[in-house]
Parts: sequence; C-alpha cells; structure tokens
Amino acid sequence: MSDWEESSKISAHTYNYLQESRRKIERCVRSLAGIAPPKEVHGGELHVDTNGMISPRCYHIPLPRNKRFVGRNSTLVTLRQTLFMQKKCQTAAVVGLGGVGKTQLALQLAYWAKEHQPKFSIFWAPALSDATFDQAYTEIAKKLPIQEVDRSKSPKESVRQYLSSEAAGPWLLVVDNADDMGLLFGSSPERRGGIIQYIPASENGLVLLTTRSREVACAFAGNDVVYLHSMDQPEAASLFETSLVEKSLLRDEAGCRALLEELTCLPLAITQAAMYLNTTQASIADYLGLLRNTEQTAIDVLSREFYDGTRYAGSRHAVATTWLVSFERIRKSDSGAAKLLAFLSCIEPKAIPQSILPPLTPEQMVHAVGTLCGYAFLTRRGNTDLFDMHSLVHTATRNWIRSENLQQATMEEAVRHIQAVFPTSDFENRELWRKYFPHVFKTLQNSGELDMEAKSYLTYSTAQCLGVDGRIKEAVKYSADAFYWAKSHLTEDQPYRLASQHALATAYQANGQVGEAITLLEQVVAIRANVLADNHPSRLASQHELARAYQANGQVGEAITLLEQVVAIRANVLADNHPDRLASQHELARAYQANGQVGEAITLLEQVVAIHANLLADNHPDRLTSQHTLATAYQANGQVGEAITLLEQVVAIQANLLADNHPSRLTSQHTLATAYQANGQVGEAITLLEQVVAIRANVLADNHPDRLASEGWLSVMTQELSLERARYE
Repeated sequence: MSDWEESSKISAHTYNYLQESRRKIERCVRSLAGIAPPKEVHGGELHVDTNGMISPRCYHIPLPRNKRFVGRNSTLVTLRQTLFMQKKCQTAAVVGLGGVGKTQLALQLAYWAKEHQPKFSIFWAPALSDATFDQAYTEIAKKLPIQEVDRSKSPKESVRQYLSSEAAGPWLLVVDNADDMGLLFGSSPERRGGIIQYIPASENGLVLLTTRSREVACAFAGNDVVYLHSMDQPEAASLFETSLVEKSLLRDEAGCRALLEELTCLPLAITQAAMYLNTTQASIADYLGLLRNTEQTAIDVLSREFYDGTRYAGSRHAVATTWLVSFERIRKSDSGAAKLLAFLSCIEPKAIPQSILPPLTPEQMVHAVGTLCGYAFLTRRGNTDLFDMHSLVHTATRNWIRSENLQQATMEEAVRHIQAVFPTSDFENRELWRKYFPHVFKTLQNSGELDMEAKSYLTYSTAQCLGVDGRIKEAVKYSADAFYWAKSHLTEDQPYRLASQHALATAYQANGQVGEAITLLEQVVAIRANVLADNHPSRLASQHELARAYQANGQVGEAITLLEQVVAIRANVLADNHPDRLASQHELARAYQANGQVGEAITLLEQVVAIHANLLADNHPDRLTSQHTLATAYQANGQVGEAITLLEQVVAIQANLLADNHPSRLTSQHTLATAYQANGQVGEAITLLEQVVAIRANVLADNHPDRLASEGWLSVMTQELSLERARYE
C-alpha cells in the first residue's frame, strides 16, 4: 500500500510539472505568433491532448461531496469500469426507488472522476424541471471557453454544440433526477421538445442519467442500466453510524438492527432517522416506538423535513413526502397504474396476487404493473404472480390518498372489488382464499366504521372460508361481525340475515359454544319454516345444522327426528351423489351410532363412503370425514382392526393436508388413539393423545368439549398403563 501511495505522489508531482511546462510553452508560442490568450476558464484548467490540442478541464458540480457516503462499492466499480475503463458505452442510467441514493451515488462517481480521470471535464445538470435544467446549462456555459456566443442561441444549445465538438475534449455529464418521460423526451407523439435534444453527443463524452423510472432509464440508455436497491444491513449500519452525532446510541445493537429493518435499509429513511435522533436526543427505542405507534404517528415522524446540503434546495427530504411527485406523475400519465396504486393502499403490501388487483384490460394491466415496477413501488417475486410493495411506499401511498380526501371512496371501491372476486368456501378454492386472506384482513381492518353491505358480505365469505380452514376462533369473530351488521340493517326474515345467523351458529358449535348455537338455529329454523317450502335447500340446511347441535348437546332423539325428515326429503329431490344428501345421511348415521343403533349407522356410512370414493379425491375433507365416522362405527361395533386401518389412512392424509392445530386433524388423531387403546396398544395411544392434548390446550378454551375429552382419555390411559406396569413389577 505504501508503494502505491508513493507512486501516486510521484505521478501527481509529475503531472503538475508537465501541466506548468505546457502552459509556459503555450504562452511562448502564442506570444511569438501574436495570438491573443484564450478566454479564462472558470472552475477548471487546461488540458493538452496527445495531438497537441488544448482543451479546458471544466467542473460544474453544484452539490458538495457527501463526506458521509458509505458502501455501494460494487455499483461504483461497475460504473467506473463500464464508463471509464472498459468504455462499453457512452450513455448509462442508474434507476431505483426515490430515496435509495441515486444522486449520492452519481455524486460520488463525479468526484471520483474529478480526482482520478484528469482528462475529463465534469458537468452536472438536475432534470427536476425545465427550469433546473436551464439554470444548470446557463452555469455550465459560463465555465466553458465559448468565445462568441450567438445571441440567437440559448445557453442550452451553445453548451450542446460545444460539448459535441472535438474542442471540448473528454467530459462526463450527469443528468440527475430525470424522472419525467415527457420532460426528457417531449410530450408530443413525435417526442419533440424534450431536454434530450440538448444532451450533447461526442465520442469523447459520457452521459450518466439517474431516474426513478425504469421506462426513462431504458429509453435513454437501452440495456446499459444499473438498478440500485436498498442497502444491505452492514452498509445501512455504517451509514447510520456516520450520520449519528451521539455514537453511544449504537450500543443498543438490537435496537439498531430493528430500526434499520423497520426503515427497510433505505438510505433516505436512515439519514432522516439519524437527523431526528441528533436534534431531539431521543433514544432508538423512542423512535422505533413512534414508527410502530398509530399509522398517523408514523406518518408525522416520516414527514419531518430536515436540512441536507448534499441534496437540492427546495426538494423533499422526508421519506413520507419524497414519493409524492411520483404519485402525481403516475396519476397524470397512467390512469391504470394510479387505480392499482390506490387499491394497493388498502391491502397488505406483501405477497399480493395479481388476480386480486382491480380489473383492467390485459394490455392496461401489463402497462400499469410495469409502471409501478418501473418506479420500484412493486417488485415481482421471481416468475410467480405474486408482488410485494415497499412498506414505506405503502405508508406514503396511504398518506397521499388521505391528503387528497380520497380515503373513503378508495376504501369503498376496494371492498366492493374484493368482495366480488373473493372465492367461495369450496375446498377446491383453498389455495386461492389462503392467498387472499391477509389482504382481506387488512382491508377490513383499514375500513374501520365503514357501513356497507358489501363489507358485510365480504366478512361473511371470509368467515366461511376460515371455518373450512379450521381457524375457528377467527371464524367466530368474522361471523359475528357479519351477523351484527345484518341484524342492525335487515328484518329477521331477510335471507342474508338468516344466512349470517346460521353461519354464526355453525361457528359457535365448532368453537364448543353449543348452547349459543342452538338458540340461534332454533330461531332460524322457525322463521324459515314460515317462509320457505319444506324442500327448500336453505330450510333443510338449517334443520340439518340444528340436528348437529342437538347431538353435540346430548339431545340425540331430537337430532334423529330432524335428520330423518331431512334425509327423506333430500332423497326425493336430490341425486344419490349430491353433497347435501350425503351430508345429511352422514349426520343421521352419527346420530344412530350415538343412540346405540350401530348397525344402521354402519349401513348408511358404508354407502356414503362408497359414493365419496367414486366422487371425490383422496384428500377431500368430506371423504375423509365419512371415513373417520365409519371407523368410529366399526370401533363401536367391535371391528377395531378395520377402524385402525381406516383411521391410519385418514391421519396420514390429513398430516399432509392440514395444519397441526386443525380441528379435523386433531379429532382423527384422538379417535385413532382410542382405537389403539381398544386394541391394547396403550403406549401408541398415549403418545398420540399427548400431542393432541398439548395442541388443544393452546387453541381451545378450558371448557371446550373436545379439549376435555382428550384430557380425560389421556388420564384414563395413563392410569391404565401405570396399573399394567405395576402388575408386572
């Protein structure tokens, strides 16, 4: 390293000596020839090329060097090699999310070039607007050796012409913040009138453009585009450290990591956080607490402007406001993307399925998604149809919608759309509604007190799917919300009110609240008996569900009476393999078994199982349920071997299909354990039941019948095993 430093010093002294000698020779030649001295060069020096041509080295970099700049080494190396070493291209673009550090990266490259590329002049032109670009070119013109400026030409045209000439020598021009396609290329169909016409072209020149827009980057630089992402954790930690005044805050290592993660390692957010801590003397825990408080509190904190000398005066420095100009540009230029952006503000920002997005034509959808991805607001997960939205952008988008007084209208539209596309609770749709769940939950949560029929319908549909998925407590919550809306808006005989009441009762029963379920269902059955025909599907469904509740409550006789009526009617109106007919036969068989009529139960169940085997996939819940019930009937009939064979199949399939805490999976494991015990396999029974008891203790209330049953059986089996061991001791 010392040899390199010594070599650098020698090179520097040699270069300065040669420069001074060249100046003396030039003055002598001009004096002998009677040539006037050249115009003074402001902000630069003269350079003599290999052909003896004299060209000025000029510098116009209006922003000071960022002494806190850290990281980005690989990106800087790529740009240096591409532009200066390998000379692969003459135009390149850096694209990335607003606040990711594009300007600071370009600034670092510009100052590096000034130090390490002695032949190059360096120029900087902000393209925030026509005015900022004009001002930059006016300043550049003052520093160029333009002897006679044609008064009919603008400074922009004069600069373009000079830098396009051989006399200018090598140069680097940074066009910063060129986010507006129309500003850069012109707004007319012919793409005339943009500032692109003033970008010089020369074999000696290099142009680096920074932009938030991938469309702009690709249009300007083709495939010579560098994508800048948020910092990695070490880079972010280094930036945070260099930005902090009170270094003792860094002792809270866990807090620092959590803060950087909360800020998504975005440089602008890190700098803003450090400035806040520097000025308020707050702790990292305090700042994290504000970010994790209410959304409005987080917005207030992230909207605080701060001074930064390495950024443009008048530009937005706060994270929550830095993207507002992009939002407005999207709204004006791409209505489809603006529609998606508004919708995205209502849902969860991660794992967004494309199928949940508002309807657009295929071409509009491709363009709209491309626009949002181009601004790095959205990123696609590999080759899937899932997208992620930057979390801070999501927060800023919600704030933008709120500031435009569009919050209620946007939320109403989002609720209506999701309700329209949300799938039914059919088992075959399970993968889709599982993808939709987080977005439905977030939308319903964000909708607050919004009073809409569509919101209640969406809540109802969500509850139905949660029930099928075994998420019973959540099913109860959403079913209750749906019913309470219906109860306050509809008369008691309205179909939707009755349907939501029925759904709440079903959820109550699954949650062990059998008494509440019976109360609700008896009301539904009574009302439907007055307004619907005997064979109406809804009337039969409520009778079926009431019978299930009666049986769970020990009212087996009442259950059998109701179910025999339902089975008889459905036998007359439905095909043998209709799901509703099979379901009522299945429930009647369960009631027969509970009443000691095991033979009748087995006869019915074997029919149901046989039809399900021909009709449904091996892993369909209805098929597994009927096999499970048949196994319990076999066990009650002393056919323990047949019961174990069936139950082991069911348990194995459910292990691959259902979560550990799914009620159906736990029920099958419980039943298999009792079959093992009946077969003398007490050890295997206890092992299985211990798992069931542990899980049910975490998910069910202390007095839930299923929890009590598994705990009771485990106690009995444990005592039985102890007695067995004592007998042999």
